[in-house]
Amino acid sequence: MKPPLFWYQPNSLIALLLSPLGAIYAAATARRVKQKPTFKASVPVICIGNINAGGTGKTPTAIALAQRLTDLGHAPHIVSRGYGGSTVGPVQVDRASQTALDVGDEPLMLSAFAPAWVSKDRARGVQSAQAAGATVILLDDGFQNPSVHKDLQIVVVDAVKGFGNGRTMPAGPLREPASAGLMRADALLAIGPEAARTKFSPPLPQGCARLDGQLDPLPTGMPWGNLPVLAFAGIGHPEKFFATLKSLGADVVRSEALDDHQPFTDALLARLEGEAKAHGLNLVTTEKDAVRLPDYFRAKVMVLPVRLSLIDWSPFDAKLAAIGINQK
Repeated sequence: MKPPLFWYQPNSLIALLLSPLGAIYAAATARRVKQKPTFKASVPVICIGNINAGGTGKTPTAIALAQRLTDLGHAPHIVSRGYGGSTVGPVQVDRASQTALDVGDEPLMLSAFAPAWVSKDRARGVQSAQAAGATVILLDDGFQNPSVHKDLQIVVVDAVKGFGNGRTMPAGPLREPASAGLMRADALLAIGPEAARTKFSPPLPQGCARLDGQLDPLPTGMPWGNLPVLAFAGIGHPEKFFATLKSLGADVVRSEALDDHQPFTDALLARLEGEAKAHGLNLVTTEKDAVRLPDYFRAKVMVLPVRLSLIDWSPFDAKLAAIGINQK
C-alpha cells in the first residue's frame, strides 16, 4: 500500500484527527520495546532497523554491511522474518530451490551476499545462524522487536522523506516517536543526495553516531543514454528508482509505481509486456523486484542494481570496535 500524502504534510487536518490513534500506537510500541530480550547470542548482533514504516534503504544497508564485515575477515549471516514469504523457519535461504513466494524477495536477494536465514521467530533465526557458524549476525529489521539482544542498533532513514510529519501511524509514517527511537539507537544512517542529507539533521542523543550514505547505480556496462524504457518498481519509494534511471540518461517514457512487495500476476506482466512492445520500450526494474519475477519473464526485463556507499566508514568502524568487532 502506498503511503498517504498527508504523512508528509506538517499541517494536515487528517493527521491531526488521527493523532489520538497515533498516540495509542506509540504507547503500544513503547510497552513492547521495554520488554527484556529472551535470547542473547554469543556472537555480536547488529540490528538494521527503522523508525519509519516502509522502505528506507535497509536492504542495501544490509548488503553494504555484510560486504564490509566480510572484508574485515568476519563471517556475517543475515536473519530476516521473510516478509511476503510463506516460510515460517528458521531456514537458510537456498536460491536454487526457493522463490520469493517461499522466503520473501529481500532474503532471496540478500542471500547472494551472505548466508541468509528466514525466521518469523527472530530469536530462533539468530540461534540457527549462530549454530551454522556466523561470527556476526545482521538482523534485518527488528528494531521494535525485543526478543533478541542487540549489540549495535542502526536506524536507517531516507533523507529526502525524513521522519515525515513526525507523527506515529496512522497519523504519520512513524512506528514510534523519532525521539524515543533514537534514544535506543547507536547510529542514524541517512541515505540520499547530499542536499537532502544536509537538510535532514534531527537532534541526536549522546552516543548516537551520524552516518551518511547514498545509493549509486552499479556499473553494468549498459548504455542507458536515450534508451526508451518502461520502468516498473514495487519498492518503498519507486520514484527514487525512476529518478536514478533518468539521471543515467534513460528516456523513461512510462513509469509504473507498484506497491511495495506487490506480487507479479500473469495479468500484470502481460499488460506491462504488451505496452512495452506496442511503444517500442525496454522493460526495466529494480534488483529486488527482479527476484520476484517468474522464470519465464526474467529474460524480458533489464535490471538496474544500486549499492549503498557510506561517505565515511570511520564512525561505523568505531562502533564495531566498541562491541569487539575488529579487522582479523
